[in-house]
Amino acid sequence: MNRVLIIVASLFLFHCKKADMVKHIDYTGPVKEIEKMEIFYSENDKVKVKVLADVMYELKDGDREFPKGIYLEFYNELGGIQSTLRANEAHFFKEENKWRGRGKVEIKNLEKHQQLNTEELFWKPADKKIFTDAFVTIRDQGDIIYGTGMNAKQDLTDYVIHHPSGEIEAEEEE
Repeated sequence: MNRVLIIVASLFLFHCKKADMVKHIDYTGPVKEIEKMEIFYSENDKVKVKVLADVMYELKDGDREFPKGIYLEFYNELGGIQSTLRANEAHFFKEENKWRGRGKVEIKNLEKHQQLNTEELFWKPADKKIFTDAFVTIRDQGDIIYGTGMNAKQDLTDYVIHHPSGEIEAEEEE
């Protein structure tokens, strides 16, 4: 009988020690996943921005990841599409209320026939501003402007390139 108690006690102690060796691992993945997402942002009952994404992950801290890309449409006061933004992947930083697009990032101002291309771009919706420190190409009607680093309004109506170069059409005066 003593042998049985010793064996059972040994097994119990062995089991407790093995359980103590298991480490707790915190889950850091998404808390929510949405497929085929379509969101509209509005001000004063008017749609201002439409967001489309194949996949969105919401993280524990409120940040959102868009690993398969994102597409946004910005609307003018009359409800027409003023400009679009497309990126191969995106991240929304909740605490800063800031977006980052990466990969092939493209903004088009449909009203002004302008297009911006870069590999990384940030957008602050509250300020309605976009910016980057990366290389950019802007096609502005007949002009092509290259540079590194840029600040602009989100619709590209006003932009500053920090280190510009490029080709600009100029008319000769007679």
